Amino acid sequence: MGVITFDLELTSPIPLAKMFKAAILEADNLLPKVLPKAVKSIEVLKGDGGPRTIKLMTFGEGSQYKTAKHKVEALDKENFTYCYSIIEGEVLGTTFEKISYEINAGKEKASAMVKAIEAYLVANPDAY
Repeated sequence: MGVITFDLELTSPIPLAKMFKAAILEADNLLPKVLPKAVKSIEVLKGDGGPRTIKLMTFGEGSQYKTAKHKVEALDKENFTYCYSIIEGEVLGTTFEKISYEINAGKEKASAMVKAIEAYLVANPDAY
């Protein structure tokens, strides 16, 4: 197994606690709203959102993939950290058994997601 790690640092007018709540804790509802072409829905299949929770993400029509199952590996609300693994879906192809990501994985996609959430929170200051 190989591990790839990198850091992504973005400046945002949104306070960290509010951004974490929106981007991580409320992502199941928010991502389909702010990125409808990328994410059609996110459904909790098992768990309460914390570690060992299994989620099914259905991608939007603009994606090359249909679905991906995520497993929450770690969630620390006080330190604003979140780690998950993709455990099933076309994203894995035939080569991988699972792919693990931290929240900062995929610089371009993570950056686009943060900017979309940021724009939503700026336009809706009372949300979250």
